[in-house]
Amino acid sequence: MNHLYQIALTMLPGVGGKTARQILEFYPDPEELFRENRKSLEAAFGKRPIVDHILNKTTLPAAENEMNFVEKNAIRMLFVNNSDYPQRLKRPGCEDAPVLLYYKGNADLNCGKVVAIVGSRKATDYGRSATEKLVQELTSESILIVSGLAYGIDGASHQAALNNGLPTVGVLGHGLNLIYPASHRNLAKEMLANGGLLTEFPSNTKLDPGLFPARNRIIAAMADVVVVMEAAKKGGALITAEIANGYNRDVFALPGRTTDTYSEGCNSLIKNNKANLLTSADDIFYITGWKRNKNSKSVQQTLFQEFEGEEKTIYDLLLLHKELTIDEISSLCDLSLPKIAKTLLTLELKNVCKRLPGKIYKLV
Repeated sequence: MNHLYQIALTMLPGVGGKTARQILEFYPDPEELFRENRKSLEAAFGKRPIVDHILNKTTLPAAENEMNFVEKNAIRMLFVNNSDYPQRLKRPGCEDAPVLLYYKGNADLNCGKVVAIVGSRKATDYGRSATEKLVQELTSESILIVSGLAYGIDGASHQAALNNGLPTVGVLGHGLNLIYPASHRNLAKEMLANGGLLTEFPSNTKLDPGLFPARNRIIAAMADVVVVMEAAKKGGALITAEIANGYNRDVFALPGRTTDTYSEGCNSLIKNNKANLLTSADDIFYITGWKRNKNSKSVQQTLFQEFEGEEKTIYDLLLLHKELTIDEISSLCDLSLPKIAKTLLTLELKNVCKRLPGKIYKLV
């Protein structure tokens, strides 16, 4: 099947995933579609604007330009009829998934277990730490980590996957001719070595915030599990969770304090039974019924920990102020300096906080 005509099909104005699938029912090979005359097309589709779009002489040249870009940059084209197309996007309910994806990387998009991790672009230390711990708990499993390469939780999940040797794929809201945000270029480069970059958009697509919600449906569809690590009242992570529920995916959310802005969305998902409560990777395995690898051990480590007494007092202060010296902690609570020092040491041994130069302490 000629890739040129697959690209041309997706470039027709007003043709999304659902319409493209309907067209493929009449013309399984898109090349035949573009070689038809008006009479035959009108017999298939009626006198609709799509007939004029198919006959428009500018569509194939535009597709040819994209084909040249694909070949020059060694990009793989995953068409809906191909075996390497993400098969989860073909499950019932995902009829709006794109029929063509552009992919650069080496990860198996059809591996046995896929977890999508999403969250706020304004990630807190709590969210980042919980993301790193979750990915670390998944390290012993053959799991693909998927996210959107955005600031915050997305970037943290990709980096954590790389740090722990798990493949990770970023789904982009633009073409493969650029990386957004630009500060993630090095991260994206690392991902090509163990994972990849995936998009439905051709290289000439203009950067538009409105395209990122569309990107979220691919993240939701290609995963078995969608985890929301942090989310405010509104945002892309909640959109992804709603889509994932519509696709009958297992959705999880990390709980947070009722006073935390970027836990408000997660708490709401859990409260309204739109997400399972996440305390550790064990929750994912329990709900999904996944079996762990034979050499894998259940970590039994919670993503958030409960503290009492002096530990809770100091933990709450570090959570609120990010970084504090012993003297600053002393001025903010009624504990003596020796007790503060002892408690900080205990929290360090529990890998809850760490000491920085200048006797400054912060949560891990």
